[in-house]
Amino acid sequence: METSLFFEKIDTEKLGFTINEEKIRLGDYITHLDPEEAEDKLALADIAIVGVNEDRRAVNNEGCGLAPDEVRKYLYNLYPVNKKLNIVDLGNIRKGEQVSDTYFALKAVVAELLKADVIPLIIGGSQDLTYPIYLAFESIGRIINLVSVDPKFDQGKGDDEPDSQSYLSTIILRNPNFMFNFTNIGYQSYFVDQEEVKLLNNLFFDAYRLGEIRTDLTETEPMVRNADVLTFDISAIRQSEAPGNGNASPNGFFGDEACQIMRYAGLAGRLSCVGFFEMNPLFDRNGHTAHLIAQMIWYFLEGYSMRPNDYPAETGNDFIKYIVAMPGVENDLVFYKSKNTDRWWMQLPVSVDKAASLSRHVMVPCSYKDYLSAGKFEIPDRWWKAYQKLM
Repeated sequence: METSLFFEKIDTEKLGFTINEEKIRLGDYITHLDPEEAEDKLALADIAIVGVNEDRRAVNNEGCGLAPDEVRKYLYNLYPVNKKLNIVDLGNIRKGEQVSDTYFALKAVVAELLKADVIPLIIGGSQDLTYPIYLAFESIGRIINLVSVDPKFDQGKGDDEPDSQSYLSTIILRNPNFMFNFTNIGYQSYFVDQEEVKLLNNLFFDAYRLGEIRTDLTETEPMVRNADVLTFDISAIRQSEAPGNGNASPNGFFGDEACQIMRYAGLAGRLSCVGFFEMNPLFDRNGHTAHLIAQMIWYFLEGYSMRPNDYPAETGNDFIKYIVAMPGVENDLVFYKSKNTDRWWMQLPVSVDKAASLSRHVMVPCSYKDYLSAGKFEIPDRWWKAYQKLM
């Protein structure tokens, strides 16, 4: 592995994990790579755990760089999800002399894993690390959908170095830009300037309030299924459930809801990178938050081990195709429903010249509710926003 010099190897004894032949746990199935053997074992891996001890641009949450090993203490001691799942732990990326050095290392590591068709599972660190993750996709020329579970939009002025509460603006202002869509799940209105909401709407991005999401959590499944990258800011979970965060607040998701979202993420066939950020052991109580993140990762792994191969195609018998004629709309709305999983997609009309570069974005995950809306001659919001970006 060309980027192996960026890592500090994990000492499992310091994590409190020792082999117990009577109780086989997840840590027993996680491979630790040495530089001389990394390429061979990495080629067989499904998921690679990457810790990042970087928190110099954390806002009101310095100390979150200590999180990776704290999460590992609980993750390693959980029972295996699927014994056939091949997981490697690459260790922790060394903190660079400058934050930009850490960014460079994380970008290079993620890019290398993506090229090897291995999912990077990032444990931070602060959420500005989403920026070098985006740069990794940019470096390999892949246009992506980014989904963030976060009580805020993390927008700033865009003229400063990105931090944990401004990285999104830095990504949006990149030119050329490789982010096709951004979706926020669970924002809390009292933390968000209405001008930020207007900006996202003007860009045809998606933002869903916490109350809206918690009314029907199943509606997050198509949101997450549409993601190439998902980042989870632990401050999106209420303080009573996850005290280990300097920006924790009384409201947010419950722990079981966070786990359900991560299970949906695991099931999402196109999702190729996931990150957990802003967990701060200095604020945690009895490892409560670290333990919750370990369980969230466990649910992601469970979903991944059950990933269905049900992406729609024009040919094949595994899908039911529905065509809805919309008055006043030039193109019919085309829906696909999987016979195996009951999951839904909408097909967007796209010109021939854009078909090649945007092929991954022509089929938009949706829900049965979107189909019912179309049946009432109401254009689903998901379809409209995606269509505007294709025009």
